[in-house]
Amino acid sequence: MSDHPSNASPSMSQTATQAVSPEELEAAAAAQVSTDPLADAQAELVNLKAQNADLADQYLRAQADVQNARRRADDEITKARKFAVESFADSLLPVLDSLEAGLAIPNVTIEQIREGSEATLRQLKSALERNKVAEINPVAGTKFDPHHHQAISVVPAEQEANTVVTVLQKGYLIADRVLRPALVTVTAPK
Repeated sequence: MSDHPSNASPSMSQTATQAVSPEELEAAAAAQVSTDPLADAQAELVNLKAQNADLADQYLRAQADVQNARRRADDEITKARKFAVESFADSLLPVLDSLEAGLAIPNVTIEQIREGSEATLRQLKSALERNKVAEINPVAGTKFDPHHHQAISVVPAEQEANTVVTVLQKGYLIADRVLRPALVTVTAPK
């Protein structure tokens, strides 16, 4: 009685299971999921609450990061402003030392004072150059530039109109920005 259907059924079910596609397995799993809409909604609510809590945590962390970055930037700006002149002051200290040393010498001659003053002036000019402070000292005949020169007076002259005649006081630039314009006299328009 090997032809009995009950004996053949285990081997057929094994063959049928092996022939099931992944799509069919997925459909079977979906069919086994609860068909209760309330349970589905509650499960989705729990999932959404977890996602909301995760997003709220990410938001708070991002806010904290932004606040920390802003605080660090503010601290760096404060330090930069506080110590901005440090390099400049450091380059001026040798000038100060030279002046004090010159004044400490008793019984100096006029020649020694002149030599010391010239050496100190060279130190000062060098310190200014290292810190990107440049002279504005136009030569006579240079075209008047209102961005770099300040006309103190207008004088008649044989030169072209609106040109520098004399420099009364040098001007200075710091990193291409006018610190003080040169005070000049200019020729009158004809």
